[in-house]
Amino acid sequence: MASISLKGVQKAYGDGALVIRDVDLEIGENEFCVFLGPSGCGKSTLLRMIAGLEDVTDGDLSIGGRLVNDVPAAQRGVAMVFQSYALFPHMSVFENMAFGLKLAKTPKDEIDRKVREAARILQLEALLERKPKALSGGQRQRVAIGRAIVREPGVFLFDEPLSNLDATLRGQTRIEIARLHKQFAKASVVYVTHDQIEAMTLADKIVLLHAGKDTELYGSIAQIGAPLELYHRPRSRFVAGFIGSPRMNFLPGRVKSVDAQGVTVTLDHTEEVVRVPINADGLQISQTVTVGVRPEHMEFVEASTASNEDAVLSRTVSLVEQLGEHSYVHLDQPGGAALIAKAPGNTRLAPGDRANLRVPRTACHLFTEDGFAAASLESVEHYV
Repeated sequence: MASISLKGVQKAYGDGALVIRDVDLEIGENEFCVFLGPSGCGKSTLLRMIAGLEDVTDGDLSIGGRLVNDVPAAQRGVAMVFQSYALFPHMSVFENMAFGLKLAKTPKDEIDRKVREAARILQLEALLERKPKALSGGQRQRVAIGRAIVREPGVFLFDEPLSNLDATLRGQTRIEIARLHKQFAKASVVYVTHDQIEAMTLADKIVLLHAGKDTELYGSIAQIGAPLELYHRPRSRFVAGFIGSPRMNFLPGRVKSVDAQGVTVTLDHTEEVVRVPINADGLQISQTVTVGVRPEHMEFVEASTASNEDAVLSRTVSLVEQLGEHSYVHLDQPGGAALIAKAPGNTRLAPGDRANLRVPRTACHLFTEDGFAAASLESVEHYV
């Protein structure tokens, strides 16, 4: 078992520009931690720093309570699974999985036992004599995972291991990785992905990273938390827009009134009013704000059935994406991007129709001009 601690960790290359800025992070023993974020945010760089494949420019990096800034990769007690599998083409599956153990001069009988046990767990027993070219993409990835398992490390590192697989194999392999983590519960896992479905389904903890100018302004980490914490309680508009598919709808407006029960916002380009039940300390009348609401939290209604407590938006349908079980309805949004709402798969809405959307007040988020959430919200978990 090994915990991982990063304190004030930064990474700069030759030109001095920081690609990793001000990272403070604790990853506990047995924890499955996912680094998530857009391309170029430094996910893989941060993982490679933990692995010892990139130097730490500033700050302290510890594994299992031991400072490892200057410790070689081979002595850190970690095993890494790469995106490209990194298998030796001239070696069999058995030889690939045994390679690291042979380098460590492990006795032959122990190598045989560990490799065959890993092959059993990964359902590779019938493939041990094959070469990588005779394997499918999913089988090659399992061999790469097996090579890491046999070393019995304290930390497993995965660098976008499913990105080369098709959609079906990604789903199957994701389930296998989750199952393996439960079997090898003594090990901590750090997993890099840009796929939020992988992050939401695998992680105990998500570390969502900024990219571009946001990194310079706020540091590399946008938010750390359990998957549903980031989904239900995003700390910023960036987090709210990145977590969730389709992304959260953003409705710009201005503060109309403030009282003990929350904030009333008049939406731009319309006379529609949305009530948001938050602690409104610091908000001013006429202040520019953005109301956020997820597509799955809105409901198509007849205008007459709407509650006085909830807003009703009237929009024209521009597109209907029919996905079988459900549909995503795109609606024209005055002065901005289209509004997206989730509807039943058998919806009869069609482009050109006028539709009314109920926006539950307790499903609304509020963001100020600087992009941060205005205050803590009432519970929205029951809208999932």
